[in-house]
Amino acid sequence: MRNINSITFPTLFIGKELHDFTSLPSTNTYATELLSKSNPLDGTVILTYNQTAGRGQIGSKWESAPDKNVSMSVILYPKFLAAQEQFNLNAVVSLAIFDVVSLYAKKVTVKWPNDIYIGKKKVAGILIQNTLAGKNIQSSIVGIGLNVNQTEFTSDAPNPTSLKLKTEHEIDLPQIVQEIAQALEKRYLQLKNGKSKLIRMEYITHLYRFGKPFTFQRMDDTYFTGIITGISSLGKLVVDTETGEEEFGLKEVRFCR
Repeated sequence: MRNINSITFPTLFIGKELHDFTSLPSTNTYATELLSKSNPLDGTVILTYNQTAGRGQIGSKWESAPDKNVSMSVILYPKFLAAQEQFNLNAVVSLAIFDVVSLYAKKVTVKWPNDIYIGKKKVAGILIQNTLAGKNIQSSIVGIGLNVNQTEFTSDAPNPTSLKLKTEHEIDLPQIVQEIAQALEKRYLQLKNGKSKLIRMEYITHLYRFGKPFTFQRMDDTYFTGIITGISSLGKLVVDTETGEEEFGLKEVRFCR
């Protein structure tokens, strides 16, 4: 572990406890272990610039070159949030990373459910793990992977990009970590203060391909044309198809390029 005081966070609570590593297999895995044996502060950050076994949605891998990108997890305790409303936390985190990426690039969107795109290319991914207690969320681990200074990608990921590829200059990693912490805290406090409708409206407004005809692929490998019209109360993608509106859960539909 590096000096835990290597970054000062200009925030109220996110990052006030920091576990900062030169290398780590997975920040989410470390956060899970930390929660299992201690009571970390709300807003605790686990950070590395060299994540060697990062994970994405449904077991997918996350490629990250050493000392080029940001891999971090934030531990939160959104006990005010009902389990059936947990997609609101997903929207909060997605908007926070959208806010940060928008400081550096144009044509930024959120690809449902929680990838951040610049144009038609993916620059960031989010993995949220919630623990439930009764009808509410007990704790959340918010994993964030942001491609910052990496310019070559060797995995079979179809469309990666980075902030450096878009801006053509090197970006300070500690600075962008601070920006992520500030943006996440701002959006999270919006949710905590009852602004869930505003958050959902903004999330839908910034959705990739929102309101435009697009080709999708179902799980059975059939294709159809539809228009994204919104998000259901449970966070499913609502698409207007030739046969009417349909709702799709995670991995039930694929965007076709």
